[in-house]
Amino acid sequence: MMENKANKKTNKLVDLWKNDPIFSTFIALMVLVVFQTMTLGFNYPSFGSWLTAWINNWLNILRNNANIGIIALGMTFVIISGGIELAVGSTLVAVSAVLMIIIDVGPGSILGAMGITGLPTYILGILIALLLATILGTGTGLLITKGRIPPFIATLGTMKVLRSVTQHFMQSVSPMVPVPFLNIANYKIFGKYLLPIIYWAVLAVALHFVATKTTFGRRVYAIGSNERAARLSGINVDKVRAKVYALIGFLVGVASIIQVARIGAMDFANAGSGYEMDAIAAVIVGGTSMSGGRGTIIGTVLGTLIIAVMNNLLNLLGVPPFLREAFKGFIVVVAVLLQKKERA
Repeated sequence: MMENKANKKTNKLVDLWKNDPIFSTFIALMVLVVFQTMTLGFNYPSFGSWLTAWINNWLNILRNNANIGIIALGMTFVIISGGIELAVGSTLVAVSAVLMIIIDVGPGSILGAMGITGLPTYILGILIALLLATILGTGTGLLITKGRIPPFIATLGTMKVLRSVTQHFMQSVSPMVPVPFLNIANYKIFGKYLLPIIYWAVLAVALHFVATKTTFGRRVYAIGSNERAARLSGINVDKVRAKVYALIGFLVGVASIIQVARIGAMDFANAGSGYEMDAIAAVIVGGTSMSGGRGTIIGTVLGTLIIAVMNNLLNLLGVPPFLREAFKGFIVVVAVLLQKKERA
C-alpha cells in the first residue's frame, strides 16, 4: 500500500515535470539557487551578515535584469503569436537617445533654451519616449501585417536601421541627464534600490492578467496556435498582431526610461546589444513554444531568473564572460529540444 502511494506520487511528479513548464522551470530555478548559494559560501562572522550578503546579491541580480525581464514580458506575447522581435535593443537605444535630448541640461539643451526645465521636461520626455517606442513597435507590426514581410526579416531590418541612424545623429551630441531624473530608478526604498524590480513586478502581474483574463490575450494564443482557424473564427489577425508589436514597443520604452535613469548615460554603439537574444532566451527557457500558441508570463519571469542566476553563478565561479554566452546558448538549445520531444 505504502509502495503504491509512493509510486503514485513519483508518477505525478514526473507527469508535472513533463507536462507543466512552470513546474519544471521552477524546479530548475531552485536547483540553480542552491548551487548559487553554495558558491556564494558561508564564510561570514554571523548568520545575519551571511543573510545580508545573500539578500544584497539577489537584489543586484533582480535589479540588473529588470530591463531584460520587462522586455521579455513583451517578447512572450510576440512569440506566442508566432512572431519574433529582433529590434528591441536598437529600439531601446533610439528611444533613449530621444529621451536624453529632451531632458538634456547641457549647453545644447533645446527645451532649456526655451526656458522649460525641471519636472515638465521629465514628464514630456517620458511621454514622448513611450509614444515613440509604441509607434516604432506598431510600425514593425504594420511591416509584418500589411507589408507581408516575415517577422525575422522585418525586425532584422528595423534593428539595423534604428541602430545606425541613432549612432549617426548622436556621434556629435553629448546630452546631460539631470540628477533628479535619476531618482526614477535610483530612489532608495528601505535603503535599497528597489524601483526597477518593482516596475518589473507590477508589469508582470498586469500582463499575466492580460494574457489569461482578456479577449486580447485569448486571441494572441489563438493566432499562435492556428492562424487560419483564428481568421475563420472572425479574429482580425493583422490587428491583433499589430497590437502585440505595439505592446512590446511600449515595454521597450519603459525599459529605456529605466536604463537612462539608472545609468545617466548611454553608449549608443553598444547599449542594448544582445537584449533581443537575452529576452528570447528567457521566454524559451520559461516554456514558451517557438512555434507559437503556448506560453505564460509566469514561465517567462522564471526563465529570466534562471538566465540571471546562471550568469551570477558563472560570475561567482570566475568563468570568462565569453563562455557565459556559450552556456546561455546551450540552455536555449536544450529548452527547444525538450519542447520538440514533448510534442512528439
